[in-house]
Amino acid sequence: MLVNMTSLDSRSLRILGNSDLHITPVGFGAWAVGGGDWQFAWGPQDDNDSIAAIHRALELGVNWIDTAAVYGLGHSEEVVARALKGVSPKPYVFTKCSRRWNSDRIIYGALNPSSLAEELEGSLRRLGVETIDLYQIHWPNPEEEIETAWEALERFRQQGKIRWIGVSNFNVEQMKRLQKIAPITSLQPPYSMLRRGVEEEILPFAQSNGIGVINYSPMVSGLLTGKMSAARVRAMPADDWRRKAVEFNEPRLSRNLRLVELLREIGKVHGVTSGVVAIAWTLHHPAITGAIVGGRNARQVEETISALDFRLSEQEFRSINAFLDANPV
Repeated sequence: MLVNMTSLDSRSLRILGNSDLHITPVGFGAWAVGGGDWQFAWGPQDDNDSIAAIHRALELGVNWIDTAAVYGLGHSEEVVARALKGVSPKPYVFTKCSRRWNSDRIIYGALNPSSLAEELEGSLRRLGVETIDLYQIHWPNPEEEIETAWEALERFRQQGKIRWIGVSNFNVEQMKRLQKIAPITSLQPPYSMLRRGVEEEILPFAQSNGIGVINYSPMVSGLLTGKMSAARVRAMPADDWRRKAVEFNEPRLSRNLRLVELLREIGKVHGVTSGVVAIAWTLHHPAITGAIVGGRNARQVEETISALDFRLSEQEFRSINAFLDANPV
């Protein structure tokens, strides 16, 4: 299938950190498209639905995809490669390293240079590319190895196998350690109205140091889309990791669903979903370059694509924060 990506308004693009990557405010997140039967799966997933979702995102203007080697234990990268055959121009493809798995499908952290070299070659092969646009350390684990890992990624960059290097789930102290070795292009933290811990130190540090930020889970893994209910949570597949997530269980779930009602009211005025409002809330922060938004099929993409353009007014932003302050976790 050939996909012609929509021409983009250059004014809507944002430069990611110190790179030459001009990205849309929303990127396609490929976590769920890794499929089921692994530790952090979202349940079974049809590859054809995944490919259709990616195609629709590109058709509607998204110009970057974020995946990771560990998503589906390599399967997400393979699906992304299948989806991008025949696509012109190609979107940017970001992936991540440091989470390996053994023959029993048990995931573990590894940051030694030889392991990273193996991971990089595996990602290049599965993605079917010669160079990865952004290569990120997924987790700083084992933490004592982050310096040698960063040296290895900088070496891979100089070899031309990756264009830019970034980190995910790092704190300020860890990023300062890496900055002594090589610049950090980007940070990928969890950030949403239900996970605001990065606001205090991490986002200000990234902003003041010219580090681009692409936040993940702006809709809290589907919780803020407007489609979630207590009954739906109970009906989730056994291998859906969200069944055990704190925000999907009481006492937080009821409070979170009341928050969704407020987001739905705001969105209704503008003809957008509560999920789009949730994404816009994260993009309101000046440190955020772009938000990672997943989609398991083309319809889900269409429901959130308005986040490319929709922005909250200051009054709407304050009303959401007022609810959060009045209903603390």
